[in-house]
Amino acid sequence: MTQKDDENKKFSHFNDAGKASMVDVSGKDSTVRHAVAAGSVILSQQAYELVKSGTVEKGDVLGVARIAGIMAAKKVDALIPLTHPLAISSVDIKFYFEDANCTVIIEGKVQCTGQTGVEMEALTAVSIAALTVYDMCKSVDKGIQINNIRLLQKAGGKSGSYIRPTD
Repeated sequence: MTQKDDENKKFSHFNDAGKASMVDVSGKDSTVRHAVAAGSVILSQQAYELVKSGTVEKGDVLGVARIAGIMAAKKVDALIPLTHPLAISSVDIKFYFEDANCTVIIEGKVQCTGQTGVEMEALTAVSIAALTVYDMCKSVDKGIQINNIRLLQKAGGKSGSYIRPTD
């Protein structure tokens, strides 16, 4: 992309008068849309071990966080202004453990066939899953950190594919 291309870009959620508006996607073709987002939750050693062993007093932290993330992906249009309601075809939430720094990595994948992308759905799924981990562990660890929520990749639509450079 050239500097001139960059200068010609504008925010899509503002009308000609500069007022916020929902983008009209009625003229767009329906295509398969896919997005992957990730984030991390850093816990104390004690909370991390409880989550990893599945012995947190409140219950199955990662099971509840997975359901919360899936539910959140399906409700983005009710949470974030100007987003479109989407018929999501799949949501997958995975968790990975990084023992060295007591971190739970959350990855959310969302897919649909539609006229607009699912990036916000994937990002929201990861965010809410992370907040659920926080909520279920806060009685053990008040210093929990939620970090680095970001889009890893997306595919579909006019703008094509995006793959985030390696972190």
